[in-house]
Amino acid sequence: MKPVAEMTFEEALRELEGVVGQLESGSVDLDKSIQIYERGAELKKHCEARLAQAQARIEQITAAENGTPEGTRPFDAQ
Repeated sequence: MKPVAEMTFEEALRELEGVVGQLESGSVDLDKSIQIYERGAELKKHCEARLAQAQARIEQITAAENGTPEGTRPFDAQ
């Protein structure tokens, strides 16, 4: 199993989706469910951190019409 810290966002998200599927199925025993849940929590935290990093980068990539940076503006995902 690949360490979460070494995963890309996409890898972590795919595994997190698998974790959710396993837990929702109800076919995993209690001890295994706890292990899976802990891994899922780690994956969720990693995904949130990667998204925050991406948002921060997007906020920094603002430029005036003349091509010179004009600072940062909050990213609006809507």
